[in-house]
Amino acid sequence: MQFNSLHDRARLGLPLAIVSAAAFGTSGAFAKALFTGGWSPLAAVTARIGIAAIVLAIPAMIAMNGRWHLLRRNTGTVALYGLAGVAGIQLLYFLAIERLSVGVALMLEYLSPVLLVLLAWATSKRAPSAMTAAGTVTAMIGLALVLEIFGGVQLDLLGVIFALGASVCSATYFLVAASTREDGLPPMALTGFGLLAGLASLVVVALTGVIPFEVSADDVVLMDSSVSIVVPLIGLGLVAAALAYSTGLISARILGSRVASFVALAEVLFAVLFAWIALGEIPRAVQLLGGVLIVSGVILVRLAERDEDEPNTPAMTLGREHEAV
Repeated sequence: MQFNSLHDRARLGLPLAIVSAAAFGTSGAFAKALFTGGWSPLAAVTARIGIAAIVLAIPAMIAMNGRWHLLRRNTGTVALYGLAGVAGIQLLYFLAIERLSVGVALMLEYLSPVLLVLLAWATSKRAPSAMTAAGTVTAMIGLALVLEIFGGVQLDLLGVIFALGASVCSATYFLVAASTREDGLPPMALTGFGLLAGLASLVVVALTGVIPFEVSADDVVLMDSSVSIVVPLIGLGLVAAALAYSTGLISARILGSRVASFVALAEVLFAVLFAWIALGEIPRAVQLLGGVLIVSGVILVRLAERDEDEPNTPAMTLGREHEAV
């Protein structure tokens, strides 16, 4: 897919990235319903990825259009996407929130845009522009306000390690998602087969028994109503996984890893909104201020893209490194 200008990329890429962020933002409400119904984090994540993998299996095969040699050539990319971008990020995040508040865990996980900026700096030997740096700082301050992390929290070391691991996985997800080259996999194929790879790794973890795997068929509470367990499962699988990952990968291919990762910060805003609607958790004024800062930071990074050569970001470097796979 070719774009003649930054405007063309933004016109399609930004809406898809926002849809992806909104879809990912529903996961908290659906997952929390499952947790209160007796599900363990590993079971919830496995169900979420399993449903999405089933739904996207046929579209993934259609996208291949008989070019199965591309799948063999990109086995490493698919494995990395599935292990880090699908299984790793979700499982580590859920493990983190068992030891940390949701706010602190999310703040640490969403350090991934900063990691990408630093990675671009390290690999290109070129410091980020003043506007990019300003956007980074502004967005992270806004994220801190949205999550209200300045409430005298006490950090658990292992929880911090889990959350930072999720941040690394998140950065890896955007790098792999934005990787494009002539012999690469179509976005839908990478999403579908990546989900299968992530599911396989989660099943292996479940079979080891190292992490509890607990499920329940009891009804759960969602939007102040008792609903079937099927409702949050469908929400997690179809919306928070299948829709979220497919639109997220396509938007990352269009926008590039760094910009896509910043737009993904909007997930926190949507998570707050859905938690308000589904769980009755009303956002505070300070969170609304944080939302303004996040959007401002994203705008600054978008404007900075006009003066920076996006094809030279680490996402493209990653794609070239996997050509021999």
